[in-house]
This record gives sequence, C-alpha cells and structure tokens, in this order.
Amino acid sequence: MKIQPLYDRVLLKRIEEQEVKRGNIIIPDTAKEKPQEAEVIEVGKGRVNEDGKVVPLTVKKGDRVLIGKYSGTEVTIDGVEHVIVREDEILAVITK
Repeated sequence: MKIQPLYDRVLLKRIEEQEVKRGNIIIPDTAKEKPQEAEVIEVGKGRVNEDGKVVPLTVKKGDRVLIGKYSGTEVTIDGVEHVIVREDEILAVITK
C-alpha cells in the first residue's frame, strides 16, 4: 500500500533499540519505552504559508530523526506500525 502524507506531515517508522540483556531479567514489551529515533518513510508536499505558496519540508525520505515519545498518531500499514507527525514535531535530524 502506498501512503502519501498531506501538507507538512511526515510518515515515520520507529527504529527499535538493540536489546541489552543482563542476567536473566526479561522486560516485557508493555514495560519498554517507545524509541525516539525514527526513519522517514514518506513526506508531504510542504506547508502552505500566508501568501499561498508551498514551503517544502526540511526532512526527506530516508532521513533518521528524533521525535518525542508521545508525538504523532500511530497507524498500522500492512501490519507494520508507523507514526504520522507534523514536521514541527520532529526534534532533530541525525547525521553520521
């Protein structure tokens, strides 16, 4: 299924952190915090300013970004969980 976010919205897929096991303690999924790092899957065309012109988004497909723990709206697409956020909810772009 192809999803195209509207305006200044961005479709993200959270990047799961690597599990570090210490001893025999198992932490259930319900007790784990949501990862704040995500990959940009799709972006909208941009936001419309007061003059009616479209301002393109700063982030692009494939970027790695940081978002708040409870940002956006969670959606399931083809059995995979994604998050749709506005561009202003993205905290930072990660570069290596």
